[in-house]
Amino acid sequence: MLLKLFLAFTIIPVVEIYLLIEVGTVIGALNTVILVVATGFAGAYLARLQGMQTMIRVRSSLQQGIMPTEELLDAVLIFVAGIVLLTPGFITDTAGLLLLIPETRRHFKRFLRLKLDRWIQKQNIHIQRKF
Repeated sequence: MLLKLFLAFTIIPVVEIYLLIEVGTVIGALNTVILVVATGFAGAYLARLQGMQTMIRVRSSLQQGIMPTEELLDAVLIFVAGIVLLTPGFITDTAGLLLLIPETRRHFKRFLRLKLDRWIQKQNIHIQRKF
């Protein structure tokens, strides 16, 4: 796990810087900065919009007495998308936008659900119900 975190916090920023430099040489430094800031604002707006819609679905499910598991997974992924979109760079923006598209988010949600199931089976996570 430590190796994965190390790689994520070293490799991704290096690749992001490389891409920013390359794109900057093609379209210019100012245009690159404007593009990164614009994707940040657009991503934050989309994450906020989808986050609000998801919270409405969570509230509706709770009012009906249904556990909003799918909606909560959506909320987590939208939150991660918002954080990633605020990080400057093209790879992170692409990852954030993929998390905001419902069709691609479904694939990430399926992966996350499988991972959570494995953690529960290995007893790395304990779920307790309190009544």
